[in-house]
Amino acid sequence: MEDAKASLISLDEETTDDDEPVVTKVTKKSLLTPKTILADVINNDARTTSTGVGVGNNNSGTLTRGIDNDDDDVPALLDHTPSYSGNAINGNLPGNDRDNADSEPIFRVRSRTAASSTPNYESLDYEVCENTLFQEEQRKSLTERFSLRKDIIRWIIFIQIGIITALIACTIDIIIEELSELKYLFLMNSVESNVPKSDITGGDLVVPFLYWILLSVLPVAFGAAMVTYIEPITAGSGIPQVKSYLNGVKIPRIVRIKTLAVKAIGVITSVVGGLAGGKEGPMIHAGAVVAAGISQGKSTTFVKDFRVFKAFRDDHEKRDFVLGGGAAGVSAAFGAPIGGMLFSLEEAASFWNQNLIWRTLVASIISVFTLNIVLSTYHGLNDFTFTGLFNLGKFDQPLKFDYFELPIFMLLGVTGGLLGAAWNSLNTKINGFRKRYIPWKFGKVCEAVVVAMLGVTLACMMIYFINDCRPLGNDPTIHPVQLFCEDNEYNAVAALWFQTPEATVRSLFHDPPGSHKILTLAMFALVYYVLSCATFGLNVSLGVFIPTALVGAAWGRLLAMVTFYLFPETEFLHPGKYALIGAAANLGGVLRMTISLSVILMETTGVETSFFFPLIIALISAKWVGDYFNEGIYDTQIEVNHVPMLPWEPLPQYKGLRAREILSSPVVCIKLRDSAHYIYNVLKKCDHNGFPVVDDVKGVRRSEGRVCGIVLRSQLIVILLKSLYVENSHFWLPNTTIQTFRDVYPRYPSIKSVRKLDDKINYTVDLAMFMNPSPVRVNAHDSVPRIFQIFRALGLRHMLVINNENRIAGIITRRDFIYK
Repeated sequence: MEDAKASLISLDEETTDDDEPVVTKVTKKSLLTPKTILADVINNDARTTSTGVGVGNNNSGTLTRGIDNDDDDVPALLDHTPSYSGNAINGNLPGNDRDNADSEPIFRVRSRTAASSTPNYESLDYEVCENTLFQEEQRKSLTERFSLRKDIIRWIIFIQIGIITALIACTIDIIIEELSELKYLFLMNSVESNVPKSDITGGDLVVPFLYWILLSVLPVAFGAAMVTYIEPITAGSGIPQVKSYLNGVKIPRIVRIKTLAVKAIGVITSVVGGLAGGKEGPMIHAGAVVAAGISQGKSTTFVKDFRVFKAFRDDHEKRDFVLGGGAAGVSAAFGAPIGGMLFSLEEAASFWNQNLIWRTLVASIISVFTLNIVLSTYHGLNDFTFTGLFNLGKFDQPLKFDYFELPIFMLLGVTGGLLGAAWNSLNTKINGFRKRYIPWKFGKVCEAVVVAMLGVTLACMMIYFINDCRPLGNDPTIHPVQLFCEDNEYNAVAALWFQTPEATVRSLFHDPPGSHKILTLAMFALVYYVLSCATFGLNVSLGVFIPTALVGAAWGRLLAMVTFYLFPETEFLHPGKYALIGAAANLGGVLRMTISLSVILMETTGVETSFFFPLIIALISAKWVGDYFNEGIYDTQIEVNHVPMLPWEPLPQYKGLRAREILSSPVVCIKLRDSAHYIYNVLKKCDHNGFPVVDDVKGVRRSEGRVCGIVLRSQLIVILLKSLYVENSHFWLPNTTIQTFRDVYPRYPSIKSVRKLDDKINYTVDLAMFMNPSPVRVNAHDSVPRIFQIFRALGLRHMLVINNENRIAGIITRRDFIYK
């Protein structure tokens, strides 16, 4: 390590959707090496109680160290460690007579390649805790037909998700369209007032340029400030965050109402400000927030419980609704219900089942239908043909192709793959530069303003220096500009810039042949390629789909024009067709999607199903070429941010390994009937989120007990808060149900909210009815690829490793498959 300091991750309290990662600095010399032995001996109430605290790899899904420490330089667990020889088991040092039942193991630390630099991510509990309380609810539901009612309510929620997501999309689209109309109409009038129409040398663009700068800087600065100072999680498109959430990683504040509000305002200001981005990507995040909020039947932001949908208050159910919300967002953005469902399957989902396909499809169809009605009514259409936000229009004539064009389409795909891989690499380097040299919030806002000014400056330079005048009547833009052109002519360069990026894509698809010069499209593609690369990663809410499609459409149409210029006798070179193939190739090179992307493009343009073959050839070629160099932009962002995302297959270095080679041990265990005081100390002194429940404990060696279940940290805190002890069970036992624990979901209380148990030291907790009695267990000799498939397929957070006697040998969590 080059720096004098490295960071370890610590939690001051339980991580919920409100929590931010807490990074504590420690000196380089205090960092532990692999197989280091720690000891923490604590005196409690005039008796010696040792509590082991895992550092970096034991029970939790987080990268943690001890938390109750006042020393900012050296963690308490790393300082004043008593020296000894021999092995330490469960806190019993050789030659030390500590037979106290409250003793706890001493932990060895195993190295993680990214442990000192990664944010503190936790896992979600996708595994259903089938404890006694849950089983009682299941038995009760059989007699009350609760299961049927639950399925009906689930369908109702998915329909509501589709409707509300569409309404939010309509609101964002209408506001953007109205503000953009006012902006570009004002700029057109300013140009006409300050620039002579036919005198090329006497034109004065200074005043329109200043107006353009002002109308771009103000909304961008406002949106960037909101994102930076109010809700930083809303930066970007939000797709990587939603994808990580669906994989089982808890991303703080990703599905809050405030996040949705800032996201919507940020998208509006960014698009109106003229940044190289689109509103389609953030709609997926918006749909996920809507789904997470509706399905829970309460708002933690407004502290309001509507007392509905209580049966869906757990991570497992919430995950399915979030997936449906993401699909509804894609469908609303592109008017593509089939494409939305396929996008969720191909790009977002890590867990899938047949019932979820139908529910997701229904949410997508309802979303498109609602948006169609609202936007068609708004635009005064009686036939309800306004299908989505990303409306590329229909081609006048069916797109046809000859089979000798297939190699050309493949070459376009290869070009898109190369350009996409270069774009991803350059964007990653730019974002790395940002992260290192622009850490200040005010600097991030200023950076967004500078990029907006750069875009306006480059556009004005193109308009001023490139003379591309075309006759009126051939331009589909709403407000053609006569800048530096003769009467009955319009400036083709200004037509590309004086509208939203989505409208520019539509123009490149449908403009008749001869609408642009080769130089115009070449410079536009180059400038927008650089601008989009510099824009994606700013602290603004923007998607990457529109600028990527725009760049691809520009160079696709450009290649068709160049080919026609070299070979004028060719008749198959339809510029709109090659613009569509170029957009698909460029999208495939950046995003690395194939099936869903081809269906989305077909649904948004209305091309015939026979044209699916050229699209899929271009997309697959782009994906294969791009994958040779790097990953897609969403996966790259996830990797750069060190999100512990589980891949579809285990990493190559895990092949040939056994469970005993990656497990973490010793493990903090709790006895089936244990003292409340011991449980309280364990929760105070370690950040683990899952504790094996054991019995048949030999002496004080809990970590060698026989496994009978697993209990979560959140459950233990609720037990302590509500005083669910054996000694007073006659008070709480009749009224305690699974709903007792669901009521505090998702923001579980912290152990700091539990008062000291001074008067309850001798109280006992019986975990028989609270623990999950059937945790997933594997043998220490099982192969890592096999247990990885089990872990990922079941969406586990903890996997217990046992020996042949069913005694705990270790524990495996998500990061054991990533950071070993």
